[in-house]
Amino acid sequence: MIAIKDNIAEVELQISSACQQAGRSATDVTLLAVSKTKPVEMIEQAYNAGQRTFGESYVQEAVDKITVLQNKPDISWHFIGPIQSNKTKLIANHFSWVHSIDRAKIAKRLNDHRSDQDTPLNICLQVNISGEESKSGVLIAELPSLLNEVSQYQNLTIRGLMAIPEKNAPDASFTAMQTLFKRLQKQYPSLDTLSMGMSADLQPAINAGSTIVRIGSAIFGARAQK
Repeated sequence: MIAIKDNIAEVELQISSACQQAGRSATDVTLLAVSKTKPVEMIEQAYNAGQRTFGESYVQEAVDKITVLQNKPDISWHFIGPIQSNKTKLIANHFSWVHSIDRAKIAKRLNDHRSDQDTPLNICLQVNISGEESKSGVLIAELPSLLNEVSQYQNLTIRGLMAIPEKNAPDASFTAMQTLFKRLQKQYPSLDTLSMGMSADLQPAINAGSTIVRIGSAIFGARAQK
């Protein structure tokens, strides 16, 4: 049996250590437990251990979990996967955060579907910081235009940027995200979130100012195949 409570404690210790090395407070970094493909029972174990922020990538699977766990209203559900147009209504109505917006069309659909909710949808724009053809995300040169358009949508609040640097990426990729983030904050004061870093690159991400780290297998064990 996976000791999820112990795993969360270990990850939190790693985050604390990384923050200490970076000269930051551990309270500045949120642990996002990536629970995609994991059963509700595991999420409940993490919840009982004090975890409140969960990330999902598969819409229908996530909606089923959110429905089962609706008696726990203090859970913050974050959508972190690629977004299909026909799934935007479900995402807008069930999540409080979306990290993976890289097209104005998707942002507009989320905005329109969010209109019947009491609060705006918190969003991050995904940046393809490594310029990989196979990876989602807006290119840096196209980001200002996307930001300008998305900032007009009343039912969305732009909270920041998200990135998945390439595997074994040099620290320069993380530093580039930090520089980009700080520059855009001057124009968009609502930006307070840099979603960046997983188990393998926790230290360089936190060094570069990440405020949300996305950790899955270190908490829940190896991810099941979809």
